Amino acid sequence: MVRTLVPYLVAKDAARAIEFYRKAFGAVEVFKMVDPGDGRVGHAELTIDDSQFMLADEYPDFGAVSPDTIGGSPVTLHLSTETVNTDVERAVAAGALLLRAPKDQSFGERSAILQDPFGHRWMLSQTIEKITPAEMQSRWDEETSA
Repeated sequence: MVRTLVPYLVAKDAARAIEFYRKAFGAVEVFKMVDPGDGRVGHAELTIDDSQFMLADEYPDFGAVSPDTIGGSPVTLHLSTETVNTDVERAVAAGALLLRAPKDQSFGERSAILQDPFGHRWMLSQTIEKITPAEMQSRWDEETSA
């Protein structure tokens, strides 16, 4: 048995979210089911390279509500990339809000944080240096004590 963790996002306008994720992150829609009663996206599956995520419109009666409805989300989606600067620029041009500009981090990554127009936070991160977990901790300790 293979176990896989797949994020399932909820948005107030899932059809528009799909278009945003296509433009911002190069997402590909695998398939989508539309509610015959009101046209909401009942379920969609998308991929970004080899990563899958799912998406639906809000269905409050089932507990499916978006970050906008509940005042934000504590969850950040981590998207590994090889071109963080370019990918951040593309996402911002598509409508993302830049929360933290790309910056080299002591843990060996160049990363940035965005918020998409639907309230979901994304960390885009590019490995710039391979370091061990012990070295990451050591660098963090040094930063904190400085």
